[in-house]
Amino acid sequence: MQTRHQSPILPITNPSLGISSSSSPSAMPTTITTTTMFMNNRANDDLPTSRLLISPYEDDKMIREQRRPLLSRAFSYSAASSPSAAGATTQQQRRRRVASDESLLTLAGRSQSQSTFTESVGHAAAETYLVTRLFLTLLRYLGVGYRWITRFLALGCYALLLMPGFIQVGYCYFFSSQIRRSVVYGDQPRNRLDLYLPKNSNGPKPVVAFVTGGAWIIGYKAWGSLLGQQLSERDIVVACIDYRNFPQGTISDMVQDASQGISFVCNNIAEYGGDPNRIYLMGQSAGAHIAACTLIEQAIKESSGQRVSWSVSQIKAYFGLSGGYNLFNLVDHFHNRGLYRSIFLSIMEGEHSLHQYSPEVMVQDPNNRNAVSLLPSIILFHGNADYSIPPDASKSFAETLRRLGVKAESVLYEGKTHTDLFLQDPMRGGQDDMFEDVVAIIHAGDEEALSKDAVAPPRKRLVPEFMLKWARAVSPF
Repeated sequence: MQTRHQSPILPITNPSLGISSSSSPSAMPTTITTTTMFMNNRANDDLPTSRLLISPYEDDKMIREQRRPLLSRAFSYSAASSPSAAGATTQQQRRRRVASDESLLTLAGRSQSQSTFTESVGHAAAETYLVTRLFLTLLRYLGVGYRWITRFLALGCYALLLMPGFIQVGYCYFFSSQIRRSVVYGDQPRNRLDLYLPKNSNGPKPVVAFVTGGAWIIGYKAWGSLLGQQLSERDIVVACIDYRNFPQGTISDMVQDASQGISFVCNNIAEYGGDPNRIYLMGQSAGAHIAACTLIEQAIKESSGQRVSWSVSQIKAYFGLSGGYNLFNLVDHFHNRGLYRSIFLSIMEGEHSLHQYSPEVMVQDPNNRNAVSLLPSIILFHGNADYSIPPDASKSFAETLRRLGVKAESVLYEGKTHTDLFLQDPMRGGQDDMFEDVVAIIHAGDEEALSKDAVAPPRKRLVPEFMLKWARAVSPF
């Protein structure tokens, strides 16, 4: 087990992220879909730009026919008397036609730009609506007692203090041309993922398939936007996988969705510049638990000879960030923190399913010995001041895996809370130990990438330091 001490905060003068003023729907592999709103793009043949690009030639033909002289060209005075005048007339008509085509193309471009901006704004509204529904769903299931009223007030203050960072990340999320939002990977609700692509497209890039957290109730793919944007700056492709939350689905549905998302990444990421031979699986909080369950379930299927759409051997390593891996040890802890036992057991499909969805327990089952031998390297990151999920969850899982012959380690960060590693530290800019550790593992053996990492400029600060400290103080996590 490694323990990392917090490094001093570095001053940041990094130039801002490159942000495009509008996203390009034509570059997106699919339309945007949420559980509550559906935004369907019209077919290309129905777009105003398509009609404008076709119509000039037909209109010009009509105009020429309408302007056909009553007398034939043989009796035309200008044609008979002055061949040079006829040539000048032809040149003039050609110039008018070219000018007309150019103006129509300009108009078409403006129309397409307006359509793109409208769709981006509409998508932002749909995303905001979905986030609001997730918040209300959480409130409905957790109740409105004194404990949760105070927690939601604290959450509101926490979000308000980090709002400068959220605005910058959100703007890039909606308008950057390097982000492909809501790529469809399955036929169930929420079967979408976001792709964060590096600007440098020279050669295939390593890939991180990321499963976001959210207490199994409010998880959403956009929560990984900050991580996705920052990793893509280091020439790493990131796929943030969305999945059904409770009550829309239970843990088996979440694992199924995550597995389908990983399958899509393994089988299609080459089309987006990713290297299918360098795929890393990562999850944060509840997402770390879901990703670990998915990995172990897939290993069990492979070891028993079942047909699979992706292989555990395609995953180079698993990164678990602030995750919990033994549910038997966490039921009471979550209940005391406000995620009540009845709700938690409903999410996990009853007490009898805790064994199946506890990765630490599953790997110790003698029937799964062959499956365990298929697992990739596992690195578990955790802050030792995490009160949402105790750091012992990662330490215990890593020790169990090592005892079973799996290459595993836990890396603890001194004084870091549940959200420090994932939000406050990335928004602080400068040096970020956990981020650099992940990048170093991904780029290990790639001398060119490591040399670029060594001279990479410090990351931009997104939130003033005093607001980060206040946010840490009021955080309900």
